[in-house]
Amino acid sequence: MSRITLVCLPLLALLAGCASSEKAVSKKDASAEGTNENAVFEDAVSEEELLTRYQRARHMLWQVSDSNSSVYLLGSVHFADSTFYPLDSAITNAFDRSDELAVELDMTDTAVFMEIARQSELRGKLPAGQSLAQVLPKDVKKQLDSVCASWYLAPEVLDGFKPWSAAMTLSSIAIMRLGFDPNLGIDFYFLRSAQESKKKVVSLESAADQIAVLVGEGLPDSLGIYYLKSTLSQLQVMDSSITLMMGAWVKGDDSLFREAMYMEPEGSATDSLLEAQIEDLVYIARNRTMADSVAAFLAQDRKVFVVVGAAHMAGKGDNVLKLLRDKGLTVVQR
Repeated sequence: MSRITLVCLPLLALLAGCASSEKAVSKKDASAEGTNENAVFEDAVSEEELLTRYQRARHMLWQVSDSNSSVYLLGSVHFADSTFYPLDSAITNAFDRSDELAVELDMTDTAVFMEIARQSELRGKLPAGQSLAQVLPKDVKKQLDSVCASWYLAPEVLDGFKPWSAAMTLSSIAIMRLGFDPNLGIDFYFLRSAQESKKKVVSLESAADQIAVLVGEGLPDSLGIYYLKSTLSQLQVMDSSITLMMGAWVKGDDSLFREAMYMEPEGSATDSLLEAQIEDLVYIARNRTMADSVAAFLAQDRKVFVVVGAAHMAGKGDNVLKLLRDKGLTVVQR
């Protein structure tokens, strides 16, 4: 399983500053400058590329329906760049037709953001007097030092982190080194759009849920070390994995996205039991919560545009789409 994909929205916000960073570009900003609000980043791509995008047949967008109502479910990439915009009209029209936006966690809520930052600092760090260098096996520490040196990153930056939190942070830094920015992620785009259009924002998870993923809450130290070691190994295929993943999102190809998620470096060895524990914490348990929320929206006849990480739709096994179909709901890709 690709460790590069296992990052959380709160961590991205913490790394990027926050969703309201000055780097973020909103439709409102573009309008103030006399730019078409649906073409915020239009001059970043050619006319031919834009035409190709508008002719796409598929998107990472699904319509989920029961007998008398529907909600839209969009798979997000938490990192993106200007070439992802403007979004296809099939996506933005679905958002415009919806009354509410549902996301993993509303990181534009200052109280939520501050609680995530506080709890991550409190629970993601090692006890006073301990360092990452002390708890890691020598081979893993050597790998980490090598990566830090090649990235011109002082090892001390991560030295107070627990192994799991260090792995999460490395994954995010790795993606940003390729030029992808969490402020341009699909989640933050729609959070800003919801603010501008005054749509209600619903969080599918709590701060406690997300912190548990950020810090590997309740998991043994051995699993955190395994996770960090696996993440370091996965950096070997980072460029290929991320390039494939981003291309799959643009094409609306969830099968290709899945292939990118589970890309492994040649000769890598994994522990199936430990992998299953990680998969359950980061994906499966959360998939069930997300699927239950979507089913509840339908039962209440609410018009909701749901945005969650595309990995929750594309992952193997009990992904959100499978769980919704198992509930007898109709799921159609748009």
